[in-house]
Amino acid sequence: MVPLSWYIVLSAVLFCIVVTGFLVRRNIIMMLISVEIMLNAVNVSFAAFSHYLQDARGQIFVFFVIAVAAAEVAIGLALIISLFRNKPTINIDEINIMKW
Repeated sequence: MVPLSWYIVLSAVLFCIVVTGFLVRRNIIMMLISVEIMLNAVNVSFAAFSHYLQDARGQIFVFFVIAVAAAEVAIGLALIISLFRNKPTINIDEINIMKW
């Protein structure tokens, strides 16, 4: 049986790698993917604690996080498509439509 600490280390390492990817990338779609992987890293720790404590609440919370993440992706992609129609780029540095 795999100990709980391995799952927590896996979750922490994955989260740190993805945070670095989020801060380094300038592509909106890659940033959105990074946010989703961050949520999945947190889900790994929720599921591990749920299994370790023999309680289903963590797994139920994982289900709700996945549902909210799906809604976030739908709204995020709609916003990205809307931005792309106004200014044909997905690079964060080149999008400054909020400036007057």
